[in-house]
Amino acid sequence: MGIRLPGVLRPRHFLRRAIFTSMATDVPKGHLAVYVGENQTTKKRYVVPVSFLNQPTFQELLSRAEEEYGFVHPKGGLTIPCNEELFINLSSYWH
Repeated sequence: MGIRLPGVLRPRHFLRRAIFTSMATDVPKGHLAVYVGENQTTKKRYVVPVSFLNQPTFQELLSRAEEEYGFVHPKGGLTIPCNEELFINLSSYWH
């Protein structure tokens, strides 16, 4: 079993890699799955570190999600109503 060092990967690379595991049903310990996108049919699943929850801009995105969806999210998981490219760009600051 190898040692995983996700902090060593560039954030964009880490998130892009998460796209390819979008069909995976389990989320690694210390991570959470979020759906990102403005259009219901084009939302993509990202697996992100829970440390993102401490970031003010991520908290702002969560507030927007609460305003738009309340606590019932269309995909059954946490849905962030945000442009996918913007989410990836913001996440590069969160690491």
